[in-house]
Amino acid sequence: MTAPGAVADALARNDRPPSGDGPPDRSSPPEPGRAHRPRPAPGPGLRVLGAALSILAALLLGFVVDVGFVGDLRHARDRQVDYADFRSALANGVAPVGRSAGGGTAPEAGEPVALLEIPALHLREVVREGTTAQDLARGSGHRRDTPLPGQAGVSVVMGRQAAYGGPFRHVAELSTGDRLTVTTGQGKHTYSVIGPRRAGDPQPPALAAGRGRLTLVTAEGTPFMPRGILRVDADLVSDVQAAPPAAVAPGALPEEEKPMAVQQTAWLPLVLWGQALVLAAAALAWAHARWGRPHTWVVGVPLLGALGLTVADQAALLLPNLL
Repeated sequence: MTAPGAVADALARNDRPPSGDGPPDRSSPPEPGRAHRPRPAPGPGLRVLGAALSILAALLLGFVVDVGFVGDLRHARDRQVDYADFRSALANGVAPVGRSAGGGTAPEAGEPVALLEIPALHLREVVREGTTAQDLARGSGHRRDTPLPGQAGVSVVMGRQAAYGGPFRHVAELSTGDRLTVTTGQGKHTYSVIGPRRAGDPQPPALAAGRGRLTLVTAEGTPFMPRGILRVDADLVSDVQAAPPAAVAPGALPEEEKPMAVQQTAWLPLVLWGQALVLAAAALAWAHARWGRPHTWVVGVPLLGALGLTVADQAALLLPNLL
């Protein structure tokens, strides 16, 4: 009779894998040719390139956030502030109506001059004097070489299609007969929509002497990728007010206030703020070497964020004013 210990020894010998068939012994040192070598640290050129690409990516992200989300918030805030200011001007009888021989106040650039309401679109916008990209970043703007709404002649109000709240993004949905109202220092004026028109469409009927018309102007096409200009004409059906001379003579309107124009004066602030951003990035790189990463992040994130949004805001002024 075989002893139990002998049986166990036999089973152990049978279960032992043959020599060379088992897994390699990972505890043995690696071969000399396969020794792990540490990755070399990047040189100064690669570090500078990486920092430059990071700053560029942050700027692009800040630009998208500024034109989109932050721009919508700014538009909502500016609309409330301008509405309160214009209501106060109306209550005190100092709302601008244009300078004439009988008196009146000429509107200054950027000053609220009217309140536009379109019930069919649930739209209520304060109209400011001027149509530069900076003026239209706060809402709709009155073209300065045309009479104010409610006065005799063709008044032109421009607004953005998509950026900064896109107040005129739905004006193409207006149909013939829709009513809109404009409140100015001369009272409340009612218009009846003739219809939208695009490039190549027939012009509306000639305006009779002593009558008034309002033309809303915005971009046409896909948001942020316009392919033309959209105009919506509406005839004044309420009493016509006298029209003082326009603030700017016909034909003398600066190029940056015309439809789809860019604000060339934004180049200098853009360059200066861009230099400030580069200097701040260099200072934070020095601080990172002296203070370490946690302290640098605490100081750097708010600083670079504020400068990045400022640079993006100036760059947005170089886009077409109806975008």
